[in-house]
Amino acid sequence: MKPQNLLFLFSDQHSKRALGCYGHPLVKTPHLDALAARGTRFSNAYTNSPICVPARAALATGRYVFETGYWDNGKAYEGSVPSWHHRLTALDQTTTSIGKLHFRSAQDPTGFSDSRIPMNVVGGVGDLLGCLRDGSAVLNKYRGYLQEAGAGDSTYIQYDRDITESTVRWLEEIADHSQERPWVLFASLVCPHPPIISPQSFYDLYPLDDIDWPRQHDASDRPDHPAINDIRRFLGIPDALPEDTVRRSMAAYFGLCSYLDDNVGKILQALERSGLSDNTRILYSSDHGEANGDRGIWGKSNMYEETVGVPMILAGDGVPVGQVVETPVSHVDCFPTITDCVGLDRLDEDDCLRGRSLFDIAGGADPERTAFSEFHAAGSRTGIFMLRKGIYKYVHYVDVDYPDTLFDLSFDPDESRNLAEESAYREVRTTFEQHLAQLCDPMFVNDQARSDQLARIAAAGGREAVLNGGSFGYTPAPGETPVYS
Repeated sequence: MKPQNLLFLFSDQHSKRALGCYGHPLVKTPHLDALAARGTRFSNAYTNSPICVPARAALATGRYVFETGYWDNGKAYEGSVPSWHHRLTALDQTTTSIGKLHFRSAQDPTGFSDSRIPMNVVGGVGDLLGCLRDGSAVLNKYRGYLQEAGAGDSTYIQYDRDITESTVRWLEEIADHSQERPWVLFASLVCPHPPIISPQSFYDLYPLDDIDWPRQHDASDRPDHPAINDIRRFLGIPDALPEDTVRRSMAAYFGLCSYLDDNVGKILQALERSGLSDNTRILYSSDHGEANGDRGIWGKSNMYEETVGVPMILAGDGVPVGQVVETPVSHVDCFPTITDCVGLDRLDEDDCLRGRSLFDIAGGADPERTAFSEFHAAGSRTGIFMLRKGIYKYVHYVDVDYPDTLFDLSFDPDESRNLAEESAYREVRTTFEQHLAQLCDPMFVNDQARSDQLARIAAAGGREAVLNGGSFGYTPAPGETPVYS
């Protein structure tokens, strides 16, 4: 494959179910839809952890969370584990990030040759409240997001505008300077992450009466699983919300998805104007999804498809056009994809990498592979491990009081029938259990995460100090002061 530049477009909290090309009947994402039409769309793509900081660490390192120890939003990537940015920069290839990184600090050696308007965790520490996994912590901010949802302006809307403008300028600049080696630009936007406020023109695309009621939202329909009850309790979401609040929240989220798409369109148009499009491949994904009212919750932090599933679109020279690949993929596949794109040889040290190039998978390689995700963070009282292979998805909870789940997504895409205890699926479940045991010891990993989190809580002054410190909700945009409650 001919080495080329890579424009890696990334977003925050964009569920794969909230794009037109993934089948949503209402959400308008014309630019991403067009990108998928001229490339390959991966229909079963997953985050390696459904929360920001661990997901982004896995993306950077190509390794699973249990291997690196970036468990939660209070322990961010600081450059100690080699990343694809380290690899490229060491070879004097231009490797630029613009926008959200959610790493520990701009002063850490995280590998980018240039980082513009970066967003990292607050104070190099991030969110310790999520390390309190005994059910005592409540994220007070989230109910406010729902109450305030609607049309307007926010620092995140403004930040994405800045990221887009900076990305457009970067493409204009790089076009004026010849490059000996292919470059990689990681343009990382923050929408549609909360606050759930959309620009008016995009909010108006979604009349409230046109929006379908969320899946399994009502108390009588939602799954009575302790993990779901835990995350709802952590977010402080009442058992029932006013219908207007639900619909406004959904409309604002959809509006943010369309605003994100509009910014993607501006960046792709700038790439075309620069004359670089013929020599640049494009990769789009998001760090994790968003529940958006499904099962009575908002946010992430669970293993249902709307949350653990992410969009993944690859386009450019050598990529099959108009193809949909059902083979499961995940963010750890991005490391070898990026090095393949720019023409780097595989090294012995790459044996620790967990992924495979998306170029290979788009070409039909390894159709029986398994995608893996795990969760050890905010709102969870037990370690959670997900495996997706073929038509089945299996989720294991370390705590024995938390029932495992098994879904056949071919006939049950809404994951409403748990097959884990059905005798007809005993062999399927056993196969998944064996596969998970080959990957890791879930109980040992759970103990590792808990031990590390308890140590950080102690270092911060103990449980009461962390509780009293509260939470700032979303990470503030550059220049914005965090507000705790």
